[in-house]
Amino acid sequence: MAFQLSAEHEAIRDAVREFGENEMAPVAEEHDREHKYPENLRKKAAEYDFVAPNIPLEYDGAGMDKISSTIVTEELWRADPGIGSAVGSAGFGSDMIIEFGDEWMKEEWLPRIANGESASCSMISEPAHGSNVAGIETVAEMDGNEYVLNGNKMWITNGTVADVGVAMAKTSPDEGHRGITAFLLPMDTDGVTTEKITNKLGIRASDLAEVVLDDVRVPEENVIGEVDEGFYQLMEFFASGRTSVAAQAVGAAQGALDAAIEYATQREQFDQKISEFQAIQHKIAEMATKVEAARSLTYRAATQVEQNNQDIAAQYSSMAKLFASEISVEVADEGVQVHGGSGYVTDYPAERYYRDARITKIYEGTSEIQKNIIADQLL
Repeated sequence: MAFQLSAEHEAIRDAVREFGENEMAPVAEEHDREHKYPENLRKKAAEYDFVAPNIPLEYDGAGMDKISSTIVTEELWRADPGIGSAVGSAGFGSDMIIEFGDEWMKEEWLPRIANGESASCSMISEPAHGSNVAGIETVAEMDGNEYVLNGNKMWITNGTVADVGVAMAKTSPDEGHRGITAFLLPMDTDGVTTEKITNKLGIRASDLAEVVLDDVRVPEENVIGEVDEGFYQLMEFFASGRTSVAAQAVGAAQGALDAAIEYATQREQFDQKISEFQAIQHKIAEMATKVEAARSLTYRAATQVEQNNQDIAAQYSSMAKLFASEISVEVADEGVQVHGGSGYVTDYPAERYYRDARITKIYEGTSEIQKNIIADQLL
């Protein structure tokens, strides 16, 4: 399938790349070392419409299509996966609000997310339930005109910095995936407690937390969409989410490749640049080919998502997520190898890309889960 970016898409890429090189890259090592959440950079990125760029124009968003959003994600991660994750995830859960939320939810929260005033989060995973969304144990029981939520959410991006979240809970516990409901949950609601997770391998600038819900009361009007339809609502966004992770992986891989090329053209051994050695040249050639293949598959998936070809989008988004994440780790590993001993220390970004890329094989469905999905589609 032939694919060509429009002039508008290329302009978006140039703008995000400039922001990444000028604003993110110079402070990337500091934010990684200190596990520092880049709130100021999130707000600055919002001025350029790089935060939740999918939010419609009528809610002060950029209204970008999926290809544009994919480019934004890729370039943010190319500059630095940690800060890129923090900026790019600031609108987690906004898709659910856009598609299924009541008008008051959209008017109250979407402009605040788009302009960087607030961050959001999506509370799905639990200590015992990651890939198995249907197995979540958080419950929501009706009490008068309120729901009372109790449960424990784990690995929640933006958990300690978000102002609002989308929480998934069982309203019909005996019905499995048919009994899950999505709730709009302001994070300052009584009974919500968060604890930051700091012992991460990578993307350390991104906030990650455990969220405990203890007798949390939310009005009935805070149900997003329909009661007991939350699982089906969530499924509509998995193709888009997995395509976004594929874009993250491509960005990290490209960043690792860029760093390897820069180092190879500067480092000298045996009275010549190491870029003149055929062994290094072959590594660079293979890395670049893999990155381009992953990018092409990711853009194809984004096109299917944009065209709302659901079955095809599900297949290609899983393919893109699987392939790009695997390639990202391989390319980052080779990037460290090109750097030699310098790739094993924090003086150079190679080791950071190596650590950061690894998460793309895990979240939004592990590589093993993606293989299951692809096989189901084909067989």
